Amino acid sequence: MRHIFENVFRGQTVLITGDTGFKGSWLAVWLLNLGANVVGYSLPPKNAKDNYVICGLSRRIAHVNGDVRVFDHFHSVLSKHKPSIVFHLAAQALVLDSYEDPLSTYSTNVMGTANVLEAIRHVPSVKVAVIVTSDKCYENKGWVFPYREIDPLGGDDPYSASKAASEIVTCSYSRSFFNDCEKASIASARAGNVIGGGDWANNRIFPDCIRALESETPIVIRNPEAVRPWQHVLEPLSGYLRLASLLYTQRIEFSGAWNFGPSRQNVVTVKQLVEEIIKQWGAGSYVVNSSEDGYKEAGRLSLDISKAVNKLGWKPALSFVQNIQFAIEEYKTDTLCDEEVFDQRVEHIEQYTKLSESLC
Repeated sequence: MRHIFENVFRGQTVLITGDTGFKGSWLAVWLLNLGANVVGYSLPPKNAKDNYVICGLSRRIAHVNGDVRVFDHFHSVLSKHKPSIVFHLAAQALVLDSYEDPLSTYSTNVMGTANVLEAIRHVPSVKVAVIVTSDKCYENKGWVFPYREIDPLGGDDPYSASKAASEIVTCSYSRSFFNDCEKASIASARAGNVIGGGDWANNRIFPDCIRALESETPIVIRNPEAVRPWQHVLEPLSGYLRLASLLYTQRIEFSGAWNFGPSRQNVVTVKQLVEEIIKQWGAGSYVVNSSEDGYKEAGRLSLDISKAVNKLGWKPALSFVQNIQFAIEEYKTDTLCDEEVFDQRVEHIEQYTKLSESLC
């Protein structure tokens, strides 16, 4: 895996939308470690403790403040920097926030994706684009078995519906404008319930736990029996990178939609996750407040990753306990300078890469 990454990304200009976000900033660290020239396009970071800030990425990459809903600005940035690879991660990424502001959710997640693809259509330097959506793009029927890439898209809440619509837009653009070997190769990537250091979003279970543990207050959980496919951020990112590398070298064969999720042992309840976080933190407690809001959340959701395993040669590498261990260590950085935080992230990437290679 590492060998393929280095061959493809070293010396390439790679643009990440959403680079100031949680997954986007981790992807920027990994690409820098692989020798890429990274350009970021995103709104400014929201929190001084965000991963982008504490890793000092503003000094390491060419970042441009911008909103993917503004086509002309994004197109001008893409035209100026002429990347060969684009990862689109800019999004409104929270289910509960989508109830509070559905119009912003739809405009960012649907029209933002359309703007990115339209800009790529007019910038011939781009050879590969990976459009990142979510596991919640599937029409959730509460099945006990995992969802496949061929299952119907849909969504009851605005966030899930916007991600399903983003997938439809991506598929439409791919079939209409990127359907031969002379054009960019386009793929979408679906993952969710990602954990790791530097994520401080509200109403997201892992950062909510860390905030409570740091303040020595009980963790409040809304839906303790909800089953989710928990995975450390490096797991789906390794899939995105693997996918992009194969799109770059073998082109249209790897276009389409791809699921990236953890092994089945990591598909556990919110209650099990919180209990493991408390165990590894060494202290803490939790309370259940299922009536905290009136918004509906799916009880069960997991992904079938057999397509990525069999066709990409990708597989998850971390156990449930390792996922939590990595993330807890990454949150305990208050005494570290940004150079030390960046080095810690790189060290975890190196550890993860060795684990992945041992599975090949």
